[in-house]
Amino acid sequence: MNRRPRLLTTAAVGAAAALLLTACGGSDGSSKDNDKIAGADTGSETSASPSASATAAAGRPKITFPAGVKNVFEDQKTGDDAKDAVLADSALSVNSMDDAIFQGNVDTKALGFYNTGKALNSAITYVQGYLDKDYTWVGETRYFNRNVTLSGDGSANVSYCSDESKSFLKNRKTKKVKNTPTSADSYVLYNAKLAKNSQGVWQTTDIVSKRGAKTCQP
Repeated sequence: MNRRPRLLTTAAVGAAAALLLTACGGSDGSSKDNDKIAGADTGSETSASPSASATAAAGRPKITFPAGVKNVFEDQKTGDDAKDAVLADSALSVNSMDDAIFQGNVDTKALGFYNTGKALNSAITYVQGYLDKDYTWVGETRYFNRNVTLSGDGSANVSYCSDESKSFLKNRKTKKVKNTPTSADSYVLYNAKLAKNSQGVWQTTDIVSKRGAKTCQP
């Protein structure tokens, strides 16, 4: 594990039972300086951008990252347009949190655009954890084994893993990077619930995580 004060802990546990139907979840609520949180992208534009038409729809905010940071999202195409739309907005939810970290502000447009309810509260707490410790991060985080389940009630569940072995905490003031070694905690399992709003955006409404999950380890 290499970056991020831990995110998505007790504030996200409320809907864990429902989310865990698709995969394992939950989080231990502890926090370490070299723990990670969730999401980021690359140089100027996220590496997991949705289609141009989707990006332009609903007045979507543009997310840009500084040089030296990147999120790589695998499994973007399932062959099902509805599932692909869910995956695209799930990735943007992740990116919106890192965007807020890089901007040093929990009141960004993207954070509230792609997250709502418990997920938004958790995201704000997560970002604030970075800001309180003067942290940002550098490097690359890979998101993989991304799976979508569509529900009949207009919601969706997404499970995915993250590999944070190549991303590292960086002090915002001193610019010092914490090059911590890779361990089991470098891999995190996430389970998120999303709902489509009136603008056609799949917002993340709840999310739980489990650091060190064996299913995500190489």
